[in-house]
Amino acid sequence: MKAPLKSALFVGHVTHARVKPKVHKLGYRIYSLLLDLDELQELDTRLRLFSIDRFNLFSFHAKDRGDRTGVDLKGQVERAMRQAGVEPDGGPIQLLTMPRLLGWAFNPLSVFFCHAKGGELRAILWEVDNTFGERHSYMIPVEEQAPGAVIRQQCDKHFYVSPFMDLDLRYQFEVSPPGDRLAIRIDTHDREGLVMTARHLARRQDLSDVALLKAFCMIPLLTLRVVAGIYWEALKIWAKGVRLRKRPPPPREAISIVSKLAAKQEVEAHEPV
Repeated sequence: MKAPLKSALFVGHVTHARVKPKVHKLGYRIYSLLLDLDELQELDTRLRLFSIDRFNLFSFHAKDRGDRTGVDLKGQVERAMRQAGVEPDGGPIQLLTMPRLLGWAFNPLSVFFCHAKGGELRAILWEVDNTFGERHSYMIPVEEQAPGAVIRQQCDKHFYVSPFMDLDLRYQFEVSPPGDRLAIRIDTHDREGLVMTARHLARRQDLSDVALLKAFCMIPLLTLRVVAGIYWEALKIWAKGVRLRKRPPPPREAISIVSKLAAKQEVEAHEPV
């Protein structure tokens, strides 16, 4: 009997709530794959509707993430961990992302959950893509905390994503890592307070051909719908009178690194007095 897969399917919803300069809300159904980078080849063998680095109804290409070379994706993430002061020990790295559908994909946000061999979460890499073909990531260590506790992180925004938002902003993340459920909340703040909140809530399903086919039938052409939705919502925001911001060049460095000290200070700031 084959061992259960560590990878999984997560089906849920994404919501965005902008509070200024104009109120704007949106929501849509979504499914993502949680891919354990150590079992990609096993997934390619065990699943008929999902393939690695080749065309299928569902697929994942290593070159779609990281530095786009497709070379040693896990090693790329581990190098970023070391830059943040977290020494990897070969533990699992799990990637939450939307798969390619019929050979095509776009992911506004992909998340790498970086674990130690003992299972504890050591760091999170937030990988952001914009609709201009650019990418930037944020590597943030996870400080030790009580099992099951919500993980809180923050960092300055360094990358142009929405043409209606400034760069002088700060992200605050709240994460309940993938288990039976997944919960991610990202608040974006300016100097006066909250600008926008984004949430991703989902439930885990075993990854199988049947589950993939059901997901495809439930939300056909998911990635195309996400991109179309981005442009449609942008048009509605523009119609509300929100001005466009000029797009600056992307950051010199592909990854913004948050030090372990900064991550620790963030945890301590939320501890009860």
